[in-house]
Amino acid sequence: MRTHAAERSALVAAMVAIGLVVLVSNIAVQYPIGDWLTWGAFTYPLAFLVTDLSNRILGAASARRVVYAGFAVGVVLSFMAATDAFGQRIAVASGAAFLTAQLLDVWIFNRLRQGTWWRAPLVSSLFASALDTAIFFAGAFAMTQVPWVQLALGDYAAKLAMAALLLVPFRALIRLLPAEWQEAPVRPI
Repeated sequence: MRTHAAERSALVAAMVAIGLVVLVSNIAVQYPIGDWLTWGAFTYPLAFLVTDLSNRILGAASARRVVYAGFAVGVVLSFMAATDAFGQRIAVASGAAFLTAQLLDVWIFNRLRQGTWWRAPLVSSLFASALDTAIFFAGAFAMTQVPWVQLALGDYAAKLAMAALLLVPFRALIRLLPAEWQEAPVRPI
């Protein structure tokens, strides 16, 4: 049964999940895989999965609350984990990229939510990932020795692949829910 308490619990779980994804991704992005990727390309797309599930199940207003909480938790934890100015720069760039891209993701997803089940999560993740990648890599690595344009291109390609792959758990998790939880109740935005 869908109750206010159950919705609140789902909202808190999503907030915690997205905060942890941001923290892990901010650490993972500091570790390259060859010349074109960082480990963050494989962890960060999970933030879009959390946001999209929140949007589908709880609605756009709740998904925005998840984003704001994830932003606050992610930035605070990332600053706490930062051991130097470079880590702090990554935290700031990550926060700016995260907030901008996740809010775009929520907006696009909400506009496309009535279409085919895969369109909203895929399209919103593709556009928001592009914005996130541009803001993050320019903010974190511009004017450093890091080949950030090359890493940004590689990371974006990995994020595109992850966006497609994450459709599987998105669909599976939605289908596992009771019928009354598979779509957000109609509420004003």
